[in-house]
Amino acid sequence: MITILNDDFSQLNDFLHEKSFSKIFILVDENTHEYCLPTLLGNMETDLGFEILEIEAGEEMKNIQTANQLWEILTEMQADRKALVINLGGGVITDMGGFVASTYKRGIQFINIPTTLLSMCDASIGGKTGIDLMHYKNMVGTFAFPEQIFIFPKFLETLPFKELRSGFAEMLKHGLIADTSHWNQLIQIQKLEVGTVTPHIQTSMNIKQEVVEKDFHESNIRKTLNFGHTIGHSVESLCLQQGNPILHGEAVAMGMISEAHLAYLEGLISEDDSKLIIENIQRYYPYLDISDFKDEDITALLMNDKKNTDSKINFSLLTGIGSCTYDHQCSQKNILEAIHFYKKLNDL
Repeated sequence: MITILNDDFSQLNDFLHEKSFSKIFILVDENTHEYCLPTLLGNMETDLGFEILEIEAGEEMKNIQTANQLWEILTEMQADRKALVINLGGGVITDMGGFVASTYKRGIQFINIPTTLLSMCDASIGGKTGIDLMHYKNMVGTFAFPEQIFIFPKFLETLPFKELRSGFAEMLKHGLIADTSHWNQLIQIQKLEVGTVTPHIQTSMNIKQEVVEKDFHESNIRKTLNFGHTIGHSVESLCLQQGNPILHGEAVAMGMISEAHLAYLEGLISEDDSKLIIENIQRYYPYLDISDFKDEDITALLMNDKKNTDSKINFSLLTGIGSCTYDHQCSQKNILEAIHFYKKLNDL
């Protein structure tokens, strides 16, 4: 269940009072510790004891070493199966916290309080948890729903512009795969800022939630949410591997441009639609320089994508603006051409 919080956090406090939790553990990174935790603690009303668990910010920390440290801390602090983990942060925190909670003692309860646009619209919704392995994104994880998701839109005011822009990529994706009207409304936004984006958050959340409810374990339609993520994840992983991490939304934007062109090459969408999509994404996202990335390195990561079957790369590709197919297997020639297309965009 997703709840938009009032300024007094009354819905969160009602939830805490109604449940019989033994103890509360609040997972933060150094950013949410400074900018968001004071607001939470200032409004949270509970007689329960709580502990603050802090990890470093960044995708680099979403690994088994961090998970192990958190498991050990929970053990040392005698967390039992009635404990509650509150994940206060962006996608890394909700992914990591959900994974740790869903595996500790075979699962303890957790809630998500997302603080970034990306986590509000996408990462915290859907019951996926996960950590990275060997520079591969989300290779180890679980399907586990949080007890609740609480959204406090004012947390967006703490974000730097790049984080806001990163989350907007997932909103664009939701429109492209499922809702033409949502896409059309989003591309009317001339300047990305909290005030222009916030009115559209609920629609994006609804799209994500509706897809997940139809296919929780990602057997069919939920795969459409991976549009932009196949090539995008490979580039994101390469950047992480090279010590130059990029934001998830930056990778997804690049991936959507490449995969929109790939959909055209595969005969799934018209050239006009492909150009329209690409031109609008480019309005919001600067060129990501991948000119030095070797084809074989990108291909190797694509071949290890967790969505693949029978050693075939499975893409989720648009069939129009507002519709998407999944498990589409493309020719190697077209995949490389789509990647080269993006590389050349900076020359145009």
